[in-house]
Amino acid sequence: MPTTEPVAGPVLSPGERDPLHEGSPPELHWTTTNVGEAMPGVLTPLSWSVWRPVGRALPDFGHSIGALTAAERDRMSTPDGQPMRIFFGRAAFGLEYFALLGDRLPGTTGPRAAESLLGHMPDGLVYRPTTRRYPVVACRFPMVFSRVPARVRAAHAETATWYRESLDAIPTLDRDGATRLLLDARERLVRLVTLQLTAVAAGLQPVYDALEKLVAEAGVGDVATLSGAGGAEMVGLVGDLWKVSRGLLDIETVVREHGFHGPLEGELSSLVWREDPSPLHRLVCEYARRDERADPVLREQARAREAARMRPELLAALPRSRRPVARVVLALAARRLPLRGVVKESLLQAFDVARAAARHLGAHLAAAGVLAEPGDVFFLTVDELSDLPGDLRELVATRKQRREAYRGIDIPADWRGSPEPAAREPGRLDGGAVLTGIGVSAGTVEGVVRVVVDPSEELEPDEILVAPTTDPSWSSIMFVSRALVVDIGGVLSHAAVVARELGLPCVVNTRTGTRTLRSGDRVRVDGSAGTVEILERAPDPAGAPAPSMKEATDVGR
Repeated sequence: MPTTEPVAGPVLSPGERDPLHEGSPPELHWTTTNVGEAMPGVLTPLSWSVWRPVGRALPDFGHSIGALTAAERDRMSTPDGQPMRIFFGRAAFGLEYFALLGDRLPGTTGPRAAESLLGHMPDGLVYRPTTRRYPVVACRFPMVFSRVPARVRAAHAETATWYRESLDAIPTLDRDGATRLLLDARERLVRLVTLQLTAVAAGLQPVYDALEKLVAEAGVGDVATLSGAGGAEMVGLVGDLWKVSRGLLDIETVVREHGFHGPLEGELSSLVWREDPSPLHRLVCEYARRDERADPVLREQARAREAARMRPELLAALPRSRRPVARVVLALAARRLPLRGVVKESLLQAFDVARAAARHLGAHLAAAGVLAEPGDVFFLTVDELSDLPGDLRELVATRKQRREAYRGIDIPADWRGSPEPAAREPGRLDGGAVLTGIGVSAGTVEGVVRVVVDPSEELEPDEILVAPTTDPSWSSIMFVSRALVVDIGGVLSHAAVVARELGLPCVVNTRTGTRTLRSGDRVRVDGSAGTVEILERAPDPAGAPAPSMKEATDVGR
């Protein structure tokens, strides 16, 4: 197991506020599990100040389905009450919020909600089960459930038009106009994240859970196959890249349609494909070497045929009395589950408009001599850009140093109060050891590991991809992988959905996979059992330097 050495937290000057570390009352519980899929790694101050109001989306969703009162929603929507904060640059969700939902929703409990998120029940988390909100939930939930598909499709169409118009307008904006657009994009992001939470939790997860129970009851069928064909990424992004590799589409069209994706796309300062399409060119070359049988359209067609064959077999295996409900579940799964990535696409477009507006602001401020270079804008917050404080260059330098120090430390996946940072060290598991997680796409394969933290990195075909988290920009390299192993995630996380679409074994929520595995290890991935067995260790890299903690302990002094 990895060993850790506690390190010092930030030392602040009198009156200084660290936008990347908020702290917490000692009684509250927090987790970074699943947050990294949207907000990767150690964020920049501007990224966090754009994401921070998204914390309102959680209570908005809870109220929309009847679990929270209006007063509770309003209290949790204040900056101090939101169930989302940042610790040493990492975004985290408040576990009390999810336990509260579990305690108030029919069919689940607070402990079950916490365990489904973490894989275990945290010590000291207080549960308050009650049935008093059941009547409100019974009234609101069916209405929310029935309206989700139409709301998702309408938001997707409207956002796509706004996205293109906003990008086209940015070069003409002055500093005030760019600031207004940044604020508009942030508010739109809040609305879209609220819709994403509603769509997944109230429109898709219940269908997935019902399908999973149906397959288990019948003893026939496969959840991945029956989850619906036509996923946005398989027939969209991956399908378009395949067409480019066959000369059926030009790369410029892919950039225009999918350019808001890219490495670490949930971080504003990252370069997405719209700004740097070079990763796409490498991927197209790799796709061109694939056999025609790997055509994603053919895969989708084969999956649809297999699902059509499987449905009557599953129905026949059930008692007649259960078949009408089973038909409804199968139909809902086919129509709804492919919608999982649709709102995600829209909220990434909103975030990319914020990115483009911020870069434009950075160029204005650098030209005016306020900032040393345009990229320094990412070390300010949205509020600071609206009302510029003095001596920005010194402030930016301090924040750059502190963020770099945060990148050299780890914090636990979940904790109470404020987390204790520790020096980052690799794991020390030997051959024969087994990592456990959640199996989300069936199948067992053996292969060579490639640990990847940036989807623009090179990946050899048919390696086992091990990643800290994934987002849509990873779909393109998942396509050439043999199996997927991811540190975080659940059954409807991005990696899980795409793995099922691709028919790849996948294990998520290993927590430490990227630290305990290293490129060159040979492993066996069991996507049903949720295990990764280390068969053979790769040699230690010669002369690998130990991580230095000097900056982490000295920062701010």
